[in-house]
Amino acid sequence: MSTGEFLLQAIKLTKKVSSPEGELTILDQVDLGVARGTSAAIVGPSGAGKSTLLALLAGLDEPTAGEVWLNGTEITALDEDGRASLRNREVGFIFQSFHLLQSLTALENVLLPLELSSTPNARERARQALVDVGLDHRLRHYPKQLSGGEKQRVAIARAFVTGPSLLFADEPTGNLDNKTGAKILNLLFELNAAAGTTLVLVTHDLDAAARCNRMIELASGRVVHESTPRGAAPARQEIHGRSP
Repeated sequence: MSTGEFLLQAIKLTKKVSSPEGELTILDQVDLGVARGTSAAIVGPSGAGKSTLLALLAGLDEPTAGEVWLNGTEITALDEDGRASLRNREVGFIFQSFHLLQSLTALENVLLPLELSSTPNARERARQALVDVGLDHRLRHYPKQLSGGEKQRVAIARAFVTGPSLLFADEPTGNLDNKTGAKILNLLFELNAAAGTTLVLVTHDLDAAARCNRMIELASGRVVHESTPRGAAPARQEIHGRSP
């Protein structure tokens, strides 16, 4: 059972896969919990299991063993439709490669999850979300007409527009130059603080990870270290504004 202490909790989470060399253990009895309204960074070398862990925590994949709880519901006890319904209600995603639909404008990309859930005043909410990320002048532009930073701003607007309780950010600055990436991180932490969202950040960037309340280090599929970064502070204190 979930202790109720965490918004997101993994209990003895294990993932094994078959390979020509035999069974491989990708994750091995991972335990972690993320309290509501806090931020946690998952770090570790390539192959440590970070992406697999994120997929399991989000209910995008099923574990070999163990449990995942989100906001009092055991994700791992649900079928595929149940997991999808829970994600639609509770979770937002920001990916390294943006995952925007090329045939839709910026406004239409942000509008899509609202329309799928039949949200009232969807168009106005989508427009305001883009205003909040500084893209009120790009509403009718298509992804191919946007810079990398602008694409990620659209993705951030889309992630926050449904009011999720939990936000997963998977290498959100991985395809951006350092200057643009820093602006995107500022925006992400600012919006996260304003919305009171729980943030799970998967990253190779230790400077970005240090801005979270907790840092969880994976190696060879196990949690090998957890820490509270010395420079970590509540996001509202860290962020002093954003650049357009």
